[in-house]
Amino acid sequence: MKPTLVTGATGFVGWHVAKALLERGHRVRALTRGKPVPELDVETVTGDLRDPDSLARAVEGCGVLFHVAADYRLWARHPRELYESNVTGTRNLFAAAQSALVDKAVYTSTVGTIRMPAGALGDPPRSGVGDEDTPTRIEDMQGAYKRSKYEAELAALNFASSGFPVTIVNPTAPVGDHDFKPTPTGKIALDYLRGRLPAFVDTGLNLVDVRDVAEGHILALERGVRGERYILGGENLTLEAILGELAKITGRPAPRTKIPHWVAYAIGAASTGLSALTGREPFVALDAVRMSAKKMWVTHAKAAAKLGYRPGDPRAALQRAVEWFRENGYT
Repeated sequence: MKPTLVTGATGFVGWHVAKALLERGHRVRALTRGKPVPELDVETVTGDLRDPDSLARAVEGCGVLFHVAADYRLWARHPRELYESNVTGTRNLFAAAQSALVDKAVYTSTVGTIRMPAGALGDPPRSGVGDEDTPTRIEDMQGAYKRSKYEAELAALNFASSGFPVTIVNPTAPVGDHDFKPTPTGKIALDYLRGRLPAFVDTGLNLVDVRDVAEGHILALERGVRGERYILGGENLTLEAILGELAKITGRPAPRTKIPHWVAYAIGAASTGLSALTGREPFVALDAVRMSAKKMWVTHAKAAAKLGYRPGDPRAALQRAVEWFRENGYT
């Protein structure tokens, strides 16, 4: 059996994709920057998305590629780093995979490339449900992370148009165990555990169990169509509802103060401005506040109909996240 290459296996979603593949009998090869993949029996190859030669070595002999790795930050002192990894890195990897005659690839994009109904600054976020066919432009993308992932998704679509067998998945806000960094979604749970969420804004996320996201990746490999996009989501929830679930799980009282978006914007601007001077991650990233002006609600109906994707209740995954953070010394 040819090995299956997974990028990002030392990260949250990539780790779960690698684990799900191992459980199905795949020989997994993980592209890392020299780090081992915790707890998983995989072959590792050292490389970097910005180094084409290392990518050629990584994909050599592989039958399948899962490109999960991304520079996932809502603030970066040097935004060009996100473009180098997410856009140029994606082009480098798919060019190497195309030359190596990889049989099939799955590219992990983000729900952030799905356009949501816009809301003006100071207004409550507008509700609406996005899907794979909602028209989207680069001008709709807030911040370097979203813009870089939008451009990377376009690169993947261009490779698909040229005949490269790549299918795209768009996970929403995954939550669960082994959120090493953690991701911005996991950070909500972790900040709650640490008592660092005294207030909230009126916004919403589509919360999904990371294990279901991993399953969706494999379904995209098995049933996905070249050049098609599939949203891998779970349940649309307000942030207030998510915090209420965390209150039930942790026994800590939920914050009761709902702050207007213009106040959150002012806090984000001040926090991000200070970070530009110190180089430290802001407590509240301005891009995160801008994103919260829209409820990030979508439907995964296409993935359900075309892939057989059936996500479970994300509340169980929220509990696993809390337990994993506690057991691994994050609190």
